[in-house]
Amino acid sequence: MKSLENGKNISKPEITNISEHGFWILLRKKEYFLPFAEYLWFLNARISSLINVELIHDHHLYWPELDVDLSTEILTHPERYPLRFK
Repeated sequence: MKSLENGKNISKPEITNISEHGFWILLRKKEYFLPFAEYLWFLNARISSLINVELIHDHHLYWPELDVDLSTEILTHPERYPLRFK
């Protein structure tokens, strides 16, 4: 007997905590910290805009109210993607 194929991952990204230094996002049972010093796009964002995040195509995070998008690869391997804010 064969097991059925796993279904589509329906878990959504969730902002779990926000501090003066940054915020934590839970994605696929793993939590990532995004410091404001490195992700300046979020520094002056309203909380309602920050928590409004979508996972697109299972590998792309998008904040529609802020017009910010990040690949999940950036969270997994930040050393490969040095961020530069202009």
